[in-house]
Amino acid sequence: MNGRGLGVAVVALTAACGSPPAQPPRELRPVSLPAVSRVAESVAAQLRERYARVTSMTANASIADSERAAAYGEMGKLLMAGEFREAAEPALLDAQMLAPGEARWPYYLAHLYRLQGDPIRATVSFERALQLKPDDLPTLIWLGRTYLEQGRPDAAEPQFGQALSRDAGSVAALFGLGRVDLARSDYARAVEHLEQALALDSHASGVHYPLAMAYRGLGDLEKADAHLRLPHTGDVVPPDPLLQELGELLESAMAYQSRGIRALERGQATEAAAYFRKAIALEPRTPALRQRLGTALYLIGDARGAVEQLEEALRLSPEFARAHYSLGIILASSGRYQPAIQRFESAVTLEPDYLEARLALADTLRGTGRTAEALREYDIILKMNPGLPQARAGYQALTRRATGRAAEERRPN
Repeated sequence: MNGRGLGVAVVALTAACGSPPAQPPRELRPVSLPAVSRVAESVAAQLRERYARVTSMTANASIADSERAAAYGEMGKLLMAGEFREAAEPALLDAQMLAPGEARWPYYLAHLYRLQGDPIRATVSFERALQLKPDDLPTLIWLGRTYLEQGRPDAAEPQFGQALSRDAGSVAALFGLGRVDLARSDYARAVEHLEQALALDSHASGVHYPLAMAYRGLGDLEKADAHLRLPHTGDVVPPDPLLQELGELLESAMAYQSRGIRALERGQATEAAAYFRKAIALEPRTPALRQRLGTALYLIGDARGAVEQLEEALRLSPEFARAHYSLGIILASSGRYQPAIQRFESAVTLEPDYLEARLALADTLRGTGRTAEALREYDIILKMNPGLPQARAGYQALTRRATGRAAEERRPN
């Protein structure tokens, strides 16, 4: 065989034995722009712009899969944030197909299916996301929750346990383990896990109901009833950067409010005020936005601007308890205790379980020498939340003072 014939044979053999078979062309699912008349024009403009970017890629085969995946994924996220869930699914599926090694697309799909009430597909997507990012805390906890919702505590427990091994202070992981214990009727261990969760975060109101059920299972009806009397409607979820990103994606009042809240949590009050102003520009008649802006302005030293925003909030909604509370804080800080007390009283009258306002009322009453009224407020707070340290400290200080005076009065001259 001559050299040319040998070369042809080698090429033929290589093609037959070593080359991968030709891949069938991938077909992307069609992505459509839903009717956007029900959303704010700012959000509609975002959706149109994002859709135009996706459609411009359809006929351009030179664009890399990673860039194409990002465009489809961002479109899916935007649709999901706008609650166009059916329209979001094909965009996120296309992103997942184009970037199969990227964990965020199956993660968003899992939440989409969860919100659509489809736990089976949510489970599959959470499992896929976890395979791609095995130590991700939010994925571990959400997968565990999904297993629990399907009546699979044995599958859920390792997810919560691994999450807790990664973060010993994870309230959501402890909450999940407590729910696993409840599902197994292991009430003592459920109390242990749920009490730990509540000790780490006394505001985690969602812990109270399962904890009440655990105490009831142990036969401790007094503690069960005490927890049932407390607010217990909130959910207990992990810190979740991807979901936070989703919530802040839209150019809407809600998204700006969310960004403002995050800025306040980081101690960036000036940035927070700017976000709240943007939100108010879109929704000027929303009292909660005025109250949040007032808080941010007060933190940066603009007390007059803060009062103006809070008074406007109350003009829009005279029964908005949080605005009364915030005004009370400003008044008390400037030494105007009597009008501050009136604001705090208004807040707790409107919302009797508003613990922050009731605690501020008790502390201000105590500071102005109205001991009996302060003790009454501390007593109410401790019945609502027996573990609140500020209330217990205030109550004990007043009772010690009263006990000392009584002993002094009994002492012979």
